[in-house]
Amino acid sequence: MGEEIIIAKWYEGCLVLVGKSEFDALLTRIRGEKGLITQPVRGSEHFIFTSAYEVEMDAQGRMVIPESLIAYGGFGEDVYFLGVGDRVEIWSKQAWDGKEKEIVKEAPEYIEQLTKNGK
Repeated sequence: MGEEIIIAKWYEGCLVLVGKSEFDALLTRIRGEKGLITQPVRGSEHFIFTSAYEVEMDAQGRMVIPESLIAYGGFGEDVYFLGVGDRVEIWSKQAWDGKEKEIVKEAPEYIEQLTKNGK
């Protein structure tokens, strides 16, 4: 991820952690290649940009998560860090346990949809 890291609210109640150099590429994927500033794009930008913080890791790879993001994520004692391609998602145990059950149940449909769309 590099030395400069961005942490922000992400979808479904988790946080996203990404290298600063990859942050713009991640947002381009959300905006789309055309860069049209439609209402959904503006809403996504407001959601992510207004909660984004640049954080520094210490020598042992630790960081301080801002209180507003801790509250958004509903973090307790157990927190999951999930590597998802070019980003890390940070989930509370309770939220991830629920999401994982949903994914297991819906995975066959997701695969079917992706196959039909050629992705």
